Amino acid sequence: MAIAEHDNVFIFVPNLIGYARIILALIAFWFMSTNYVIAGWCYVTSALLDAVDGHAARAFNQSTRFGAMLDQLTDRCGTTGLLVTLAYFYPRYMFWFQLSIAIDVACHWLFMQTSVVVGRASHKVNENFVMRLYYQKDILTFMCCVNELFYVCLYLLHFTYGPLIFGASLFKILAFLTGPFAVLKALISVMHAYVAGIDLAAVDVRERQERRQRPTEPVAVAGKKLE
Repeated sequence: MAIAEHDNVFIFVPNLIGYARIILALIAFWFMSTNYVIAGWCYVTSALLDAVDGHAARAFNQSTRFGAMLDQLTDRCGTTGLLVTLAYFYPRYMFWFQLSIAIDVACHWLFMQTSVVVGRASHKVNENFVMRLYYQKDILTFMCCVNELFYVCLYLLHFTYGPLIFGASLFKILAFLTGPFAVLKALISVMHAYVAGIDLAAVDVRERQERRQRPTEPVAVAGKKLE
């Protein structure tokens, strides 16, 4: 069914999905320490809708900078909320969860901000080979899914071992399988920061060179302009 054309970005279909993701994440946060069933389903559904809003944006020609920023912030805040809970559940590993939060938030923020400064149409457009490879649709979806699955499994293991396969916890098996990909995604996030830093420094260098090339303005002394 066709969607009527309008320019109210706030009620574009992908952004409405984004608002639903936020509501689901908030519900998950509320129940995260007490009810893993409600929290788990709400969190996972919110994460899965991340793929749906992208499809909606392309299908309805409603890709916007606001939507991209809303999507990015929802991702960062959702994962951060889960990691805070994991740090509470597993205090022995608190440093690693804190480090994961710092890397995820700082590196993605720098990358997004730099994309705006250099004037890219999307933060997913970059000349760097690793970034181009990472932002291919299938690879990005896979990496995001296994990263979230790793943390969700750690969360569920605090409450239950889940289904058993040959006497072994399914959640524990999945955590071991997805753990290396979570580490790899963190390293790629650091690569985000490195690439963004290079691009941002290049902007600084260009602006400094442009300032040096401008003709000097007359200097005022004691309220008078030197001719």
